[in-house]
Amino acid sequence: MPIGPARMPLMDHLGELRRRLTIIVVSVIATALVVYAATPVLIDIMMDPIQSVLPEGSRLMVLTVLGGFTIRFKVAMFFGVIISAPIIIWEVMGFFLPALKPREQKWVVPTVAAMVFLFIFGMVFCYVVIQQAALGWMIDQITDFATVAPDAEDYLNIIMLLEIGFGFAFQLPLVIFYLSIFHLVPYKVFRQQWRLIYVGLLIISSVVTPDASPVTMILMFAALVSLYEIALAVARYILIAQHGKASLSWTREEYSEHLNN
Repeated sequence: MPIGPARMPLMDHLGELRRRLTIIVVSVIATALVVYAATPVLIDIMMDPIQSVLPEGSRLMVLTVLGGFTIRFKVAMFFGVIISAPIIIWEVMGFFLPALKPREQKWVVPTVAAMVFLFIFGMVFCYVVIQQAALGWMIDQITDFATVAPDAEDYLNIIMLLEIGFGFAFQLPLVIFYLSIFHLVPYKVFRQQWRLIYVGLLIISSVVTPDASPVTMILMFAALVSLYEIALAVARYILIAQHGKASLSWTREEYSEHLNN
């Protein structure tokens, strides 16, 4: 990852930003072009978890002449972004790295690895656990009074939004971890205010899920609470290993004073 100097003129910073954005855009487009030919197979894979909840023998419907191209293009771009995610994160981190202090820069590579892992883990969790439960519940709301005619664009849009939503939502433990480690929010605050934080996670779950399904919201909330507690457990272990058990009750000012000493 080429890294520029910490201090640069404004135009040089803009040039660096443009260079990195160009790399990201070219990576996504090139990957999408390669993936486009395989989109029928990828669509079958995306639909596989919900086949059992669709009416027997039903197939996806495309209602417009350009619909097939539009759907394949969206799916190709979707997988282009996913496959290029390591490059995207790497370039974003490379742009901000010069602004970090040396003791903070050592966390960059583990952070990139953790972000990629959590994003993929969130999408896999959505694919394996969420899709069938969420779309099955929504289809059940229809079958009592209408025939289900699955529109390809509508179904695939929902699936892609769910996958992206869970991918981003599963970045939560990384945020909690760094807020604790660097005492931007002291560890003891997270422990003392857990009720308010749980309510906040419930609100996030209701906002991030695109289908407004209570099933999806509850499952995401359960996953986020689990990840939150795991992140705090890891942060607790590292804080004790680095600064001793007393660091768990430090305020931000006490942490800064400890570093200065």
